[in-house]
Amino acid sequence: MIGGGYVGLVSAACFAEFGIEVAVVENSPTRLAALREGRIPIYEPGLDKLVESNMQAGRLTFGDDIATAVKGAEAVFIAVGTPPRNGDGAADMQYVHTAARQIANALTGYTVVVTKSTVPCGTSRRIAEIIREERPDAEFDVASNPEFLREGSAIGDFMKPDRVIIGLDRKAADGGERAEAVMRKIYRPLYLIEAPLVFMNLETAELTKYASNSFLAVKISFINEIANLCEKLGADVHDLAKGMGLDGRIGRKFLHPGPGYGGSCFPKDTLALSRIGQEAGSPIRLVETTVQVNDARKIGMAGRIIAACGGSVHGKKIAVLGLTFKPETDDMREAPSIPILHRLAEAGAEVRAYDPVGMDVAKPMLPPSTVYCKDALDAAKDADALVVLTEWTIFRALAPKAIREAMKGKVVVDLRNIFDPQAMRAEGLEYQSIGRP
Repeated sequence: MIGGGYVGLVSAACFAEFGIEVAVVENSPTRLAALREGRIPIYEPGLDKLVESNMQAGRLTFGDDIATAVKGAEAVFIAVGTPPRNGDGAADMQYVHTAARQIANALTGYTVVVTKSTVPCGTSRRIAEIIREERPDAEFDVASNPEFLREGSAIGDFMKPDRVIIGLDRKAADGGERAEAVMRKIYRPLYLIEAPLVFMNLETAELTKYASNSFLAVKISFINEIANLCEKLGADVHDLAKGMGLDGRIGRKFLHPGPGYGGSCFPKDTLALSRIGQEAGSPIRLVETTVQVNDARKIGMAGRIIAACGGSVHGKKIAVLGLTFKPETDDMREAPSIPILHRLAEAGAEVRAYDPVGMDVAKPMLPPSTVYCKDALDAAKDADALVVLTEWTIFRALAPKAIREAMKGKVVVDLRNIFDPQAMRAEGLEYQSIGRP
C-alpha cells in the first residue's frame, strides 16, 4: 500500500483483517514513526484497535522502502493524495506519477498495480506507460479500484460495502483476466458475504468515483436550496425530505439540509469532474453550478447568523458547537466552519468554540482570536448567541434549559437542525433552524 494516509491506512488495516500480508509505505518520517509505535495520526473510530491487532499478528507492517514492500507482492495499491491543482481545480497527479516510477523500479515479478486514489480518466493507462518507460521488462497489469469510504464509518464501509468497483484493462491481450483473478483473490472475503464485485473497464471505474460523489453533492445542494424555499413558503424541509426520500427512485440519504458540504472528497471531486468535462468538451453544468451554490451557501450562513443577532455581532460572544465538516472525524478540509468563523471574527465577534475531536486540527485554519472551550456548555457560557455547525451526537443531548441557563442572550442558530424547535422556544430561546417553521 503506497501511502499511509486516510485511504491507504484504512484499506491496509482492513485487507490485513482479511488475512492478507500488507506492507504500508509512508514517506513522512513523522507519520511513519507514529504508525510504527501504534499511534494513529488520523481520527477514525475503531481504526486504532484494527491496526494494533494486525500489527501484533504480523500481517501489517510500516516502512519507507518501496523496494522492500513491493518485492514479491501480488498487488501494489497506490493510495497517495490527488489534491486540486492550483488555478483550475483539476486533480494534481504528481504524487501518483512519482509512485508509479518508484513501483516500476521495484517490481520483481508479475504484479497488479492498482489505483486506489481518486484519479481522472486515463490515469491507469498513464501509469502503465510510466512503468513501461522505466522498466520495459516488467511483467504487470494495471487496475482501478476507487474507494467509497465515509469518514467516521470507514471500516464498516470497507468490510460491508454497497459495491466494490474494479476497473481492468480490457484491451490487454488476455482481456484483463489475469488481473481479475488477483483482484478476486484479494476481495474473496467480501465475495463470500455476497458484496457485489463490479468489474468494468479502466476509464469507467475511474469516472464512477467522480460521478458518485458529484451526484451526492448535487443532492445536498438541492435539498439546501429547497430548504431556502421552505422558509419562504412556511413548509417544513424535514417532512418534505421524508416525502421525497420514501420514493425508492430518490432514496432518503443526503437529503439533510445544512451549511454546505465539505470534507476531503466532495469539494475536490466536484471541481475535478467539472474540469474533466470541460477538457473533454462535454461540460457537466449541473456539477459546475453545484460548486458555485455550495460556496455561496457557506458564505451566506455567516450572514444568517449576523442577521439573527440583530444585524451586528460586533463585541458579542458567539458560541460555536462543532468545527469539523461532519461528526465522527477530525477532518477540517473545506469545513463550513472556516469561512463562517472568519466572517464572524471580521465582523467583530468573540468566537468561543468547542468540537469533541477537531480543535487541534482546526486551530491553524481558524481566526487566531478564536477561544477553544472544554465542552459545549463552557462555550455557551455568557454567550449572546449559540450556533450549531456540526451535528455531533453529544450536542443533540443538550437540554434546552441547560443552554438557556448558560447563555447571556437568547439567540440559537441551529444550522444542522439537531434540536426540537418547540422545546427550544418553550425555554424562551430565539431559535432558528434550516428550512423549518
